Amino acid sequence: MSSHASHDSRSTPVLLVGVDFGAPHFDAELQELGLLAQTAGLNPVARLTCKRKTPDAALFVGSGKADELRTLAQMHGAREVLFDQALSPAQQRNLERHLQLPVNDRTMLILEIFAQRARSHEGKLQVELARLQYLSTRLVRRWSHLERQQGGIGMRGGPGETQIELDKRMIGDAIKRTRERLQKVKRQRATQRRQRERRNTFNISLVGYTNAGKSTLFNALVKARAYAADQLFATLDTTTRQLYLGEGVGSISLSDTVGFIRDLPHGLVDAFQATLQEAVDADLLLHVVDAANPEFPEQIVQVQQVLAEIGASDIPQLLVFNKLDAMAPEGRPAHRRDVYELDGRPVPRVFVSARMGEGVPLLRECLAGMVAEASSRTMSPEQAAPLSGPSS
Repeated sequence: MSSHASHDSRSTPVLLVGVDFGAPHFDAELQELGLLAQTAGLNPVARLTCKRKTPDAALFVGSGKADELRTLAQMHGAREVLFDQALSPAQQRNLERHLQLPVNDRTMLILEIFAQRARSHEGKLQVELARLQYLSTRLVRRWSHLERQQGGIGMRGGPGETQIELDKRMIGDAIKRTRERLQKVKRQRATQRRQRERRNTFNISLVGYTNAGKSTLFNALVKARAYAADQLFATLDTTTRQLYLGEGVGSISLSDTVGFIRDLPHGLVDAFQATLQEAVDADLLLHVVDAANPEFPEQIVQVQQVLAEIGASDIPQLLVFNKLDAMAPEGRPAHRRDVYELDGRPVPRVFVSARMGEGVPLLRECLAGMVAEASSRTMSPEQAAPLSGPSS
């Protein structure tokens, strides 16, 4: 399992770049980009941020800044440059010529991590589709696995028109094939879900910003030993287990899903629709929040946005403020269970430390209560829509 760790002595030294265009949530320290880089096995050796009104059409940062980047990269021995924002194919090409180094952006980096992490057949197909869609706009030979499949196309130097046409058709065919295979997997998943529904199981899905501790909590609840680590996107594939909540309630089905992140590449939201489908079909969402992270309100907003995008915003939620053990003593809550205002409505909240097991019995108690209440509501025909009203 330790193959995910980044080996700084051997990993590629990279220069991180962020451009502030006046967006409200600019990450001036490039913390998240640095974490993403390390998760992908890269070693950030220098960081540069600058302000601009609009992106430079040719070089994104303008030629003066591009010169500065080149000097900085040489000084620190960086062998690649990573941008925190999405670059257009032309900007990427121009920057690579100017800097004489490979240039990548946040989207590419997230795709790279997803590709390293996907374990299930479905996960691999979804990543492949997202990568192919990204690649189809670039037509730059970036992916070694494509070169392997199609013989030595990875020639440096400008490909002729026919080569580009060939590439386009090849990528188009690959996208079509992958889409068809994904549809097949989706149908199989839907069948499994229908079987679960026929058994009338109550479904709970864990959602939350990446690295909030979903898998650790999942393990604490069901003792499943799903892969959990302090890194971004430790879990990509949905894992579902039975969770026994005591007499009178019985067992429910609990699913751990992929973590959400700011500016998740759109291709990935689309491609991961099937993985996130577990969240859409849940009766209750356990929204796990890293309570020790000062950015948590912003991360909650990001998760709510993705839930809205996938059509899961009306599903009742229980907020689990995790990492209680990492909170400053003066910041620790007076009550372990209270209510939090979410999108203008009160949502129940529980504080836990999944790692230490603190607050987990209280969480199980809350879940048992919510499941019992929901089932009693579904019993009367005039209230046939379970758990759909605003939580009181």
